[in-house]
Amino acid sequence: MDIIISQENGAAIVNIVGRLDTVTSPELDKTVQPLLKQGATIVLNCEKMEYLSSSGLRVVLSTHKQITALGGRLIVRNLNNEVRSVFDLTGFSFMLKIE
Repeated sequence: MDIIISQENGAAIVNIVGRLDTVTSPELDKTVQPLLKQGATIVLNCEKMEYLSSSGLRVVLSTHKQITALGGRLIVRNLNNEVRSVFDLTGFSFMLKIE
């Protein structure tokens, strides 16, 4: 998995490329920690994410909880059909802002 960080309109864009699974989810968690600031917006761009496991979901949920507690928001963007179905089945689609 590769993670590429960029900025867009004041938001931190976290581009995830490849598989977000048990092996790679700690890397995502470590990468987003410095982005968690008061009132910040973090966008997880999943356009090139190939796979999402329960470990990846835990990192997404943890990030959502942390950024919300700081008055910020998490946006998930560009889910492919397979990853979207995981979000739908787990109820994450109703909990998170998905574009």
